[in-house]
Amino acid sequence: MKLGPIEIDHPIVLAPMEDVTDLPFRLVCKRLGADIVYTEFVNSEGLVRNSEKTKKKMFFSEEERPFGIQIYGGEESSMEGAARIADELNPDIIDINCGCWVKDVAMRGAGAGLLKDLPKLERIVASVVKATNKPVTVKTRLGWDESSIRIVEVAKMLEGIGVRGLTVHCRTRAQAHKGVPDYSWIPRIKAAASIPVIVNGNIFEPRDVKSVFDETGCDGVMIGRGAIDNPWIFRQSEEFLATGIPPQQASINERIALCTDHLRLSIDYKGERTGVLEMRKHYSGYLRGLPGVAKLRAELMTYTTGDPVIERLARFVDEMQKEPGAMAAQIFA
Repeated sequence: MKLGPIEIDHPIVLAPMEDVTDLPFRLVCKRLGADIVYTEFVNSEGLVRNSEKTKKKMFFSEEERPFGIQIYGGEESSMEGAARIADELNPDIIDINCGCWVKDVAMRGAGAGLLKDLPKLERIVASVVKATNKPVTVKTRLGWDESSIRIVEVAKMLEGIGVRGLTVHCRTRAQAHKGVPDYSWIPRIKAAASIPVIVNGNIFEPRDVKSVFDETGCDGVMIGRGAIDNPWIFRQSEEFLATGIPPQQASINERIALCTDHLRLSIDYKGERTGVLEMRKHYSGYLRGLPGVAKLRAELMTYTTGDPVIERLARFVDEMQKEPGAMAAQIFA
């Protein structure tokens, strides 16, 4: 796949996710094989109004490259201004969110709301393309609802105004995260447009990654919620694509070690108290399925500094190592 100067064969990409894909989580996924990572959703109005909180979402480390900043909004002038501000940070990609289904975004004419007004979508995207020399990509859905799917037309239009790549979440806005994604649209998009097409939606296992590549002929796969519980999915998927052998799941030692590393990254980037508090949302993913996890999570939620969390996680590993044979063999494999 080629996006401007970026060339990656069959990339597996971390999706932009609000309140999830901050710098620490992106680094975790990058180190586990994510080929491209993106920011959380960056509000164009916040950028042009010089909001420090909004601008902070765009900060990144060189280790994250190739790296994309995703912006969203429903006003042409604000999106153009936001693109210029984002461009100054020298990301590798500027992505436009035309797929967010959340009411507060879509009903205000941004995100997937742009699918209800394709001339407006075209104007906004063209203004962003004009504002930067970086490759501009778009992430969108099949359509607003089943009766208004015009994704093939959208893909051709986007290619015509200079967009360099398209990510398609293969559901409509009306579906949100419900129902089965319809990947059958991807070959039709590929036949109509020559820009790279990345597939998103319901990709939770390495087998899903392989199936999507095999069935759609897409250029890349984007993983969102599947990476929250299992950030190893990038490395596991690469191994599965290369060998065809189902990968082993991460052991408890690996899970606790990565959780600890993630916590330290969060503290380094955000300061101790904020880093610890914002790490709380990740505990369920790292600990899912382990015995006694509800009690452990409840205890971890009481801490506001890092050392007690790290000490408690280490003690949990010691406790699990004392479990009788079958359980220990399974979770420490």
